[in-house]
Amino acid sequence: MQIESLKVFCDLTETQSFTKAAQINGVTQSAVSQTISSLERQFKSLLIERSKKNFRLTAEGEVLYDYAKQILQTYEALHSKLQEIKDIISGNIRVATIYSIGLHVLPPYLKKYLKGFPTVNVHVEYRRHDQVYEDVLGNVVDLGLIAYPVRDAKLEIIQMRKDPLVLICNPQHPLAKTKVLKYKALNGAKFVSFEKDIPTRRALDKMLKDHGATVEHVMEFDNVETVKRAVEIDSGVAIVPQETVRQEVVNQTLVAVKLEDPEAFRPLAIIYKKNKVLSPAIKQFIALLKENA
Repeated sequence: MQIESLKVFCDLTETQSFTKAAQINGVTQSAVSQTISSLERQFKSLLIERSKKNFRLTAEGEVLYDYAKQILQTYEALHSKLQEIKDIISGNIRVATIYSIGLHVLPPYLKKYLKGFPTVNVHVEYRRHDQVYEDVLGNVVDLGLIAYPVRDAKLEIIQMRKDPLVLICNPQHPLAKTKVLKYKALNGAKFVSFEKDIPTRRALDKMLKDHGATVEHVMEFDNVETVKRAVEIDSGVAIVPQETVRQEVVNQTLVAVKLEDPEAFRPLAIIYKKNKVLSPAIKQFIALLKENA
């Protein structure tokens, strides 16, 4: 029995998906099935109850999972310690990030990191916020980058930085010449919004309500890029992270107006699964992302 077999079994247990377990380990779904069958033959026990509807471990499978996790954590801690002793920073880092962070916040950090540690391979996945949490909890990725972090007993949350929020509008819009926007100026305004289940939308709704501003939501999108395009053609105004519109402001396709509220910012965070053994490469990556916290 190899350590890789235990890892495949644990990844399958945590993701409850042969497809994801195969993806994490860089093998085929057939190889995952063969690994499980091999473990069952070795331990002379049925480990997974075969059902098309639900994934469930048998009693023997639960025991194997508990011990396999301990073995894997010990192995990963050993490997990490040996790398630290040898002062080696190498390996792979898997990151899941929401689109706005991945496109506008992460690139300069990534460039600096890879320049300092060229032997590390950083793989970035662009996901919706709920999928980032799923991927971290399912061990599909090592780290997640999200906005407005939600506390979870299974997660470690590290504050990354706070991005100021600004109102954006078409350069010909009446609000374009405003120096500092008072929320009451938004009453009745046509507003281009994020979809209701997106954390930034929930935060903005609360912000507007707290300041007594009522807007008309004319469009809803699931990403900041589409929101910006709608505002550029003067479909309405929007409130977005300042970092996401720097280029459009330079190109003068959008105007960014400062908000009167000093607390108008979007908190960003790094998340990873509790009790996860962090390699030297991951520790260095987190340290870099925390620089402006």
